[in-house]
Amino acid sequence: MKKLMLGNEAVARGLFEGGCTFVSSYPGTPSTEITEAVARYKEVYAEWAPNEKVAMESAFGASLAGKRAFCGMKHVGLNVAADPLFTLSYTGVNGGLVIGVADDAGMHSSQNEQDSRHYARAAKIPMLEPADSAEALAFTKLAFTLSEEYDTPVFIKMCTRVSHSQSVVEEGERVESVKPYKKDPAKYIMMPGNAKKRHPVVEERTRRLVAFAEESEINRVENGADRSMGFITSSTSYQYVKEAVGDRYPVLKLGMIWPMPEQKLRDFAAKVEKLYVVEELDGFIESHLNSLGLSPIGKDVFSILGEFSQNTVRENLGLPVPQGTVAEENVPQRPPVMCAGCPHRGLFYVLAKNKITVLGDIGCYTLGAVPPLSALDSTLCMGASVSGLHGFVKAMEGAADGNTVGVIGDSTFMHSGITGLVNIAYNNSNATVIILDNSITGMTGHQQNPTTGLNLKGDPASKIDLEALCRAVGIERVTVVDPYDLAATEKAVKEELASGKPGVIISRRACALLKYVKHPGPIKVDADKCRSCRACMKIGCPAISMQNGKAVIDNTLCTGCGVCTQLCKFGAL
Repeated sequence: MKKLMLGNEAVARGLFEGGCTFVSSYPGTPSTEITEAVARYKEVYAEWAPNEKVAMESAFGASLAGKRAFCGMKHVGLNVAADPLFTLSYTGVNGGLVIGVADDAGMHSSQNEQDSRHYARAAKIPMLEPADSAEALAFTKLAFTLSEEYDTPVFIKMCTRVSHSQSVVEEGERVESVKPYKKDPAKYIMMPGNAKKRHPVVEERTRRLVAFAEESEINRVENGADRSMGFITSSTSYQYVKEAVGDRYPVLKLGMIWPMPEQKLRDFAAKVEKLYVVEELDGFIESHLNSLGLSPIGKDVFSILGEFSQNTVRENLGLPVPQGTVAEENVPQRPPVMCAGCPHRGLFYVLAKNKITVLGDIGCYTLGAVPPLSALDSTLCMGASVSGLHGFVKAMEGAADGNTVGVIGDSTFMHSGITGLVNIAYNNSNATVIILDNSITGMTGHQQNPTTGLNLKGDPASKIDLEALCRAVGIERVTVVDPYDLAATEKAVKEELASGKPGVIISRRACALLKYVKHPGPIKVDADKCRSCRACMKIGCPAISMQNGKAVIDNTLCTGCGVCTQLCKFGAL
């Protein structure tokens, strides 16, 4: 049966058809929908893990047991999972093990623009790179076959445009594949003596995979009549090349991006006058071609920054660019903001009002950095607010005491904030951590996490008690506040900062967008009482605007949280 599927849904279908029985992931755009989609197949056990390292190690355990397994993450999540990744290359697998990673060229929802292909080369693990949904399904199934045939984990590398675009796939039947577990200490216990013996196995495996890459149809040559130029490309860049130049010129499309073939690349280069490499982000293919003694045209023409497009390719090749409709220059900017009724808004208002230094973290609350709140001083990576706060406070030698906090979401705290809090307690820094508990993983689309009491499929699960957890690691001062109550929130923040001791404030209020959250209804404006002081605008709520000098509230956006009413001294709200 043919269906239209998102690239991520197609990967999920490939997992199902490929006989996968175990999936563990951490949500991260643009990879999230893979795990959400595969959870709908009753034959596949699927879960959200606290972080990517745990997900990968869990998937390894399932593979060790003889089951085909998968773990998925976005590109920065692969950094978190890098520890088990490199040793997994040495141990190899029992049941097939596929690792899904989705890059975010253009940084639509990410803090950096790293290129995950380097991990495949560094860890010496094969990586397949689909260019559309049909390939996403087919390559995922192939990945399990390669994993078991070559005794290796296999990457499926997606990117934002392939993950979130739709194309037609042909659905097939599920195959079952289970291997018996056999105790094999020399293969799976990576103490130095065993690891030394496994390294040559990895190198031999790479040589065999290069031979596969030479012959495999996933690295295909598409001939063109005009050989004045030719293109080596992959993934979404392949789509841009084909749309820009059509079938006129030869194209070598790489479906396996690591390891790459050698002779196939040399043969292709020999038959074109000018050899172009079109690839987003780093010159990964280009570097490999240079190592083969070839001299392609790559990053000296095509940018190392951001996403490409059909017109990017045309422009850099000196080809005519079709003229489309251009928006008027006076179209207003629409920067992202926290939603109307967001529970984080009140807390950030209090922190900004009191001119407190705030080390931030990864989540929708990072939007507290934008005007008018402008409340954050840093955002690095998951969990860095807590660990960074400790280092900042210690290094300032008392100068930061009483005016510095770290903020972290409930899901992010479970991901990698706990160990930072252990460090604060163990090494006794005068650090105040604020956990923004909105009862969901908000930024990636409302996924459950260990603090919500539900699992991936919505079934009841163990619910972490944040207060008890914080006390258990050695934090004696733990306070819970409702961020909709500005006075109480400000009082708690001031008291904690004045305590001179490590402390945690849990700012607890469910995300306003959750379906089960009931709202009292929109706030009303008494225009006669409004003095046009604009105090209500200081919180940056998208439901509030000024018209004809008076505050106006959009009834379709306002949730009635009441934060703005606490700012109005004239009772107009």
